[in-house]
Amino acid sequence: MRAYEIIHAKRDGRAIPPAELAALVEGFTRGEVPDYQMAAFCMAVFFRGMDGAEVRALTDAMLRSGDVLDLSDVPGPKIDKHSTGGVGDKVSLALAPLAAACGVKVPMISGRGLGHTGGTLDKLEAIPGFRVDLPVERFRALVRDVGACLVGQTARLAPADRKLYALRDVTATVESIPLIAASIMSKKLAEGIDGLVLDVKVGSGAFMKSLDDARALAGTLAGIGRAMGKRVTALLTRMDEPLGEAVGNALEVVEAVELLRGGGPADLRAVTVELTAEALLLGGVAADLPAGRAAVERAIADGRGLAKLEEIVAAQGGDPAAIRDPERLPRAAGTYPVLAPASGHVVAIDTEALGLAAVALGAGRARVEDPVDPAVGLLVRKKLGDRVEAGEPLCVVHHGPRSEPRAAVAARVVRAYRLEAAPPPARPLVLERIA
Repeated sequence: MRAYEIIHAKRDGRAIPPAELAALVEGFTRGEVPDYQMAAFCMAVFFRGMDGAEVRALTDAMLRSGDVLDLSDVPGPKIDKHSTGGVGDKVSLALAPLAAACGVKVPMISGRGLGHTGGTLDKLEAIPGFRVDLPVERFRALVRDVGACLVGQTARLAPADRKLYALRDVTATVESIPLIAASIMSKKLAEGIDGLVLDVKVGSGAFMKSLDDARALAGTLAGIGRAMGKRVTALLTRMDEPLGEAVGNALEVVEAVELLRGGGPADLRAVTVELTAEALLLGGVAADLPAGRAAVERAIADGRGLAKLEEIVAAQGGDPAAIRDPERLPRAAGTYPVLAPASGHVVAIDTEALGLAAVALGAGRARVEDPVDPAVGLLVRKKLGDRVEAGEPLCVVHHGPRSEPRAAVAARVVRAYRLEAAPPPARPLVLERIA
């Protein structure tokens, strides 16, 4: 079947057989199916959707467009974690060393920030010398010998996804559950993992704004993984405010290190412990979730998690002294507070707007090729439920030479906050568990 016929069938709402999806993906990867036809196919999927069999077939085709790692010779359970993206989400920086310190191997292929969400690779590259572009052989060796390795997607792993994501990003087809699910799972299944913990974000700073959409995405992701023989657990977690206080690459590294030292914001610690405990349970090194949580807390208390992060940093070419002394991390040119214009309780935060404020400072990118300033960002001083007096800082801005002017950034931050007389009702951090 020609690409035109596949597009026509999907436009009219018909299911596409696996062999035809495989041929479409293979042709696109080789350059035989042009971008404009694949963009039309993505738009048809955006409006018409896909059934479960189609999503699995699309994922499998994208997975097999490149290499699939075989880590069967690496002893121990291989478990990864994936977040669907948010603002201030630096969980991976602490989860990987904590899980490794507890006996789970963590082969983690991560992404860069785009739009309002931060990327794990950008945070790691704020550590002087840290390399995220390791060859597959080195990745395999570090998973075996160190227990964790955090790298970017290589040209050999799911190359169809690399091409397709870039196309979706510029054709307004990112927010499609079938396309999101196939993109995520093709990369994760290429890692050679035994199991996967999914952190599906819900709220104003997430791609999934509603609980129903997040639940649908989590179910689709988990279904793909299980159909391919992997153990999968998904948590739906709140992203209606930044996670922790730091938004910006070096600032988030500092906050992750504070967590591993036994401190850090309570919400960041709670989500990190819960997700890491799920990884230990999937890996079979914890009998149940309470035992997993206890093991993670011990790895924080006795310093094994922090020591493992230093080991990972050194193994990937970074300066471990920057973990021991955050003063060695990039520092902003200056700081200034953004003050509350009125008094009240914080009842809502437009978290996506705060993420875009960090991008305007230079902490993220609007286009893939944009440079990132690792030093800039926000420290969020007021979060949901907090009492604010007029003139108190809502955020402290860390700015650099390429940052948007102070008045414009301050206006972004002030507009992101809604203050009212009464505090909002408390909501749990973990909204649902899908296992």
